[in-house]
Amino acid sequence: MKKQINVTQSSMPPYKEFMEELYPVWESRWLSNRGNASRKFEGMLKQYLQADHLYLFANGHVALEVALNALYLKGGEVITTPYTHCSTTHAIVRNGLTPVFCDVKEDDYTINPELIESLITDKTVAIVATHVYGFLCDTKAIEKIAHKHHLLVIYDAAHAFGVTKGGISAANFGDAAMFSTHATKAFHTIEGGIVCYKDKSQAKYVKISRYY
Repeated sequence: MKKQINVTQSSMPPYKEFMEELYPVWESRWLSNRGNASRKFEGMLKQYLQADHLYLFANGHVALEVALNALYLKGGEVITTPYTHCSTTHAIVRNGLTPVFCDVKEDDYTINPELIESLITDKTVAIVATHVYGFLCDTKAIEKIAHKHHLLVIYDAAHAFGVTKGGISAANFGDAAMFSTHATKAFHTIEGGIVCYKDKSQAKYVKISRYY
């Protein structure tokens, strides 16, 4: 009989500790739509991720899809990476946008900023880049390109929870950043997603339009 060897195993607290944390939620019967536990968690995340505008979602895909939608990107092309989970591309397509794939760097597999400009056309509206295995994209180079061509930047930061560069949290790069708290991630909530925004007006739109 062959034995299965898992590449990763989800971290879990002691069962008793987990149930004690769950008990107030159970007693409240408030299981969705920003209950007390959800609001408390949002507050803790804002502090830890250094993010003023942060919202929770059912999963990372929904978080990224709503993040793109809230930026009012109606049609056009989005330069993105082929080295990512298919959900990243799905979120782009489901917003009526066309993904344009840019190759990655050989050292860390993040999108190669040296190749981005050659893919920009008059239809390009944004760049969706993915941080990989805790390695952040070259945010400085991407920001410079985006500013030059008046493009929005959204980061799929599913692999970068708690990661910082120069003391700045991954949540604060780009116009928006999405984190996944799926069970396969280093920090997880069994399932879940987070969106962080710089612009308060965009965050307000997400607060109104998000779903669970």
